[in-house]
Amino acid sequence: MQIFGLLNDIEPAALTELFGQPVIIEVQARLSTKGGKRYVRCLVRDRKVIAKREELVRQLWLHRLHQHFKYPVSRLAVEYPITFGRDTSKRADIVVMDDDNPTDPYLVVEVKQGKFKDGKEQLRSYTHATGAPLALWCNGVEAIAWHRKNPNYFVEIPAIPTAGQTIDDVAGQPWTVQNLIEIERKREAEGKGARSLKQLIEDMEDEVLANAGVDAFEEVFKLVFSKLYDEMYCFRQRHKFLRFRNSNTATQLKANIQSLFDDAKNEWPGVFAADEKIKLNPEHLQVCVGSLEEWKLFNSNLDVVDDAFEYLVNKSSKGEKGQYFTPRWVIDMCVKMMNPHESETVIDTAAGSAGFTVHAIFHVWRQILESEGLPVSHLFTMEDKPQRCKDYVRDKVFAIDFDEKSVRVARCLNLIAGDGQTNVLHLNTLDYPRWDKRIQDDEDWQETYGPGWTKLKKLRQPKNQNRTFGFDVLMANPPFAGDIKQSDMLSPYELGHKANGKLESKVGRDLLFIERNLDFLRPGGRMAVVLPQGRFNNASDQRVRLFLAERCRILAVVGLHPNTFKPHTGTKTSVLLVQKWNDDASDPRYHCPKVDDYPIFFATQQLPSKDNSGDKLIATDKDGHLLRDAHGHWVVQHDLYNHEGLTKDGIAEAFAEFAAKEKLSFF
Repeated sequence: MQIFGLLNDIEPAALTELFGQPVIIEVQARLSTKGGKRYVRCLVRDRKVIAKREELVRQLWLHRLHQHFKYPVSRLAVEYPITFGRDTSKRADIVVMDDDNPTDPYLVVEVKQGKFKDGKEQLRSYTHATGAPLALWCNGVEAIAWHRKNPNYFVEIPAIPTAGQTIDDVAGQPWTVQNLIEIERKREAEGKGARSLKQLIEDMEDEVLANAGVDAFEEVFKLVFSKLYDEMYCFRQRHKFLRFRNSNTATQLKANIQSLFDDAKNEWPGVFAADEKIKLNPEHLQVCVGSLEEWKLFNSNLDVVDDAFEYLVNKSSKGEKGQYFTPRWVIDMCVKMMNPHESETVIDTAAGSAGFTVHAIFHVWRQILESEGLPVSHLFTMEDKPQRCKDYVRDKVFAIDFDEKSVRVARCLNLIAGDGQTNVLHLNTLDYPRWDKRIQDDEDWQETYGPGWTKLKKLRQPKNQNRTFGFDVLMANPPFAGDIKQSDMLSPYELGHKANGKLESKVGRDLLFIERNLDFLRPGGRMAVVLPQGRFNNASDQRVRLFLAERCRILAVVGLHPNTFKPHTGTKTSVLLVQKWNDDASDPRYHCPKVDDYPIFFATQQLPSKDNSGDKLIATDKDGHLLRDAHGHWVVQHDLYNHEGLTKDGIAEAFAEFAAKEKLSFF
């Protein structure tokens, strides 16, 4: 055959094995001679071109793409211009255009002489510049295909797909949660220097989202929401493999991720509107999914996704209102000191991302699992729970916040932590006189929050009013910046009036929360609340301290390190723990008889948990190695509690001794 003579550096057997006899015969039929020169009629250009070696290999590939892979000639292009800035001089040998978007390259083919390395980087750059998801290199003897998952991340695949296949059909290596665990272990082997999910999102914002013309919070939230659903229900075998994968064209990926998002919305309603769509365009979505797909968001305390949500919401809205997410080690200290039980109702009245309620759930779940003889694994948030666990979240745990974005994050985390249950409500805790009007006039609100509101109403004492409730435990970090000046909001509060009964012109938001929070508690109920340190020291706040002492036993005051809320604020804060007076001894757990003189537990955090920039400090063991807990999480440095025995006893353990000595009812 003449073609073998023209390609005399390639063994006929190798050529036949790569392209097949029908393709070779077809290209052979297109050869001709004129003026002593060899020509071949191009399949795409439909004209004769000089039959140089690379041209013949290109024609062989064009016919193979058409005959074997079934790509119509209309989708094939040759000498496709590649643009690098102002340079348009580069040309790709062959480009297959996308079926859904005919102007977008789908596959870039480079035909080279010589060894594999020749032209590989050039092909990568061409593929990246065009946005094509597939690349193919060939020298006439061997061919190697890649799937471009991220701008600079190419995965070798066994073959390119036919026109009737998706990339996933040939490149898909089905993943389960176990794959994510293995990737996580490899990443963690890198030590503290491995990027966090928060850092990953920051990079996505800089590289993709800033130029995507979308609300970064909303689009990242949708992706994290979808991925959490994917992980949980793949782990529980509802789906055999993970679906949050960047393994197809941008158009196909968009359809796949939208379908996954729709399934998540159906399973976990009330976080996104039923008709909400992913607004990222397919190309931007492809980069974001490729960045997130290797991250396992679930662990035993959801701290991976917690950090990401804290960053997003703080950046989006919280900082403007003086409310910042409470570090989870502070929350865990409060939960240990408040010691909620399965039979008790819990509420957070300034929920943020619902850290207090989520960690209260974990605290009680561990009690339940221990009582049933079940282990607490590093994936216990993802595992199916005993019915007692689900009943507790459904009936006993509530949260309220006035910021719509925070409420949606809180509902998301509560739905996940609560195994599909949540009672997080979008209400202004302080402006309770307007609750009824809001609820009656807003059908969308009723549809989303109605079930939780029905359960919350049952805890009103007395019924048919929204001021006083009968909660057993309240934990909150209310906003401590800004004053309330509206007279209609101040008038219902005793602290909204001066000693002579006249209305104050303004009152600190956190002060009104103190009074409001006490209204939520039953007699003998207990509260942990984060407050500015000045409320404990300022002479002008003596009236507030007397107000508290009249209604509660002051259990403890814990001074937090000045860096606790950095980088958002350097305000010095303390945690106040109280129990409402209750002389009724019929329920021993809530018996707190009023006395005039009693000891108070005071403590101050000595070990900082963050540096001056707000970055976490990781504890070390006796040999100076960074410390992890039994679930593989980094142990943040502090002396608030002992990390299940990994560090020295801290403030929470000292308070437990104090509580036992004082015979506090809830211990």
